[in-house]
Amino acid sequence: MDLRRVKDEDKLDLCRKYYIGGFAFLPFLWFVNSVWFFNEAFRKPAYEQQKMIRTYVIRCMIGTVLWVGAIVAWVTVFQLNRAEWGATADYMSFIIPQGIP
Repeated sequence: MDLRRVKDEDKLDLCRKYYIGGFAFLPFLWFVNSVWFFNEAFRKPAYEQQKMIRTYVIRCMIGTVLWVGAIVAWVTVFQLNRAEWGATADYMSFIIPQGIP
């Protein structure tokens, strides 16, 4: 979709839908929203809906950073402690390493 051809009200509505969709454990939508609407929020001449679009874009950026941080932290903790957690970690794993034969 070319945002240049979309009305300002529709841009705000679409940006809001992506923002709300990110709360359904879909942080990728927040990333897409941040990238897609960045120019609309910060680089275009001012218009009425721009303030709300900017708010949604900033919140999406913050949410994306928090999700990426949480995922990186979890993967790091899990990888460092998987062997110590024994069977519990095996139940959480899709692939269980066989080790050295």
